[in-house]
Amino acid sequence: MYAKNTIGENKTMLMRNTTRETTIRLTITAVFMALNIAFSSFGIPVPGGHLYLCDMVICLAAILLNPFEAFVVGGIGSFIGDLIFYPLPMFVSLVTHGLQAVVISLLSHKILKNHRKLASGIGVSVGAIIMVVGYTLGKAFVYSTPEYALIKLPYEILQGVTGAVLGMILCWSFGIGKLFEKTIAQAPGNNRPGEQTKPEGRDHE
Repeated sequence: MYAKNTIGENKTMLMRNTTRETTIRLTITAVFMALNIAFSSFGIPVPGGHLYLCDMVICLAAILLNPFEAFVVGGIGSFIGDLIFYPLPMFVSLVTHGLQAVVISLLSHKILKNHRKLASGIGVSVGAIIMVVGYTLGKAFVYSTPEYALIKLPYEILQGVTGAVLGMILCWSFGIGKLFEKTIAQAPGNNRPGEQTKPEGRDHE
């Protein structure tokens, strides 16, 4: 009877822990998606155009999150941002930034697991290439003017490189990566099944 009760309690605790971790991950994903939309709303003026920092958010989120969550931030977040501010290329953004985010996430988590920084560096580098190629081809199709896409190519390259570099710096130099891992690992109630939580207040003898 005691064994059955213990197993039941462990299962219940595991379900609660999973639910709480899922809630935390959904919240973090939503915050990143909101940041992506916000950074899509304005650009930094540069000679001949504007530099958008949404790639910085996408790269950072994709390094931290799993592929599905990364797609939500990169693909759906960019789609909504374009839908609000620049509707014409919104499907280009959905596909390009979505694929960019998924690839970064996969490379960051599936290769060189003992060298996360190097893996994420490879990920954002490949992601930048996907972004540049995707937007160049996408704009040539959407605007029906390959010349316009070629004119914008230097800005796409600058945006891709800037986003990759800033995403890496924020994750590994500013400690956001460690903060994310700590938040997931120390989520309230995220104790292992069977592990006793120390009671609050005075220690019991």
